[in-house]
Amino acid sequence: MLDAAGQFALAYALTTTAGVRGFLTLFAASVATHYHWIHPSPDFAWLGSTSATVVLGIFSLLEIAADKIPAVDHALHAVSFAVRPVAGAILVGSTVHAASGGTLYTLMALGALNSLFIHSSSAAARAASTVGTLGTANAPLSAGEDVAAVGGIILAFLHPYIAAAIAVLVALALLTVAIVVLRARRRRAATRGAAPGAS
Repeated sequence: MLDAAGQFALAYALTTTAGVRGFLTLFAASVATHYHWIHPSPDFAWLGSTSATVVLGIFSLLEIAADKIPAVDHALHAVSFAVRPVAGAILVGSTVHAASGGTLYTLMALGALNSLFIHSSSAAARAASTVGTLGTANAPLSAGEDVAAVGGIILAFLHPYIAAAIAVLVALALLTVAIVVLRARRRRAATRGAAPGAS
């Protein structure tokens, strides 16, 4: 069983991955719980049940397949704004043994926010891809996300500290890109607003 720092690292890494593939990450956590690789509290022991593993496995396949279909992928991303934060919260609850219920709920909320942030960045990238490439790059982007998610999940369970460190770098990179994009949009908006007056 991981110590407290290891549990936090694992939880952070998995909630980051859940922002990309929520059901796939939950499925991995379910398998890990089923085979006693991780040991959740009794409140989250259901995650390791055979029924949970089967259901999450099916939804994982649907999640991966639907993300390759034009238009359906955007619908999936819209629904995922609700699904992936929930997945992040469950992942924290199933991997972290907190000193009190209040602490655990706070950590679960933070996990949900992390998954939401990652998913929002992914959805924004997909929208930009659709506009810039008329959707032709969406399927390759989705395949790249699949590879990143699987790699992130495996690394999280084998080397949680390394996975968490990489997750931090990914989050910082996404935040930097978001800031740059927002500033570029503001500059364009300001230029358009000033253009009529300048003429």
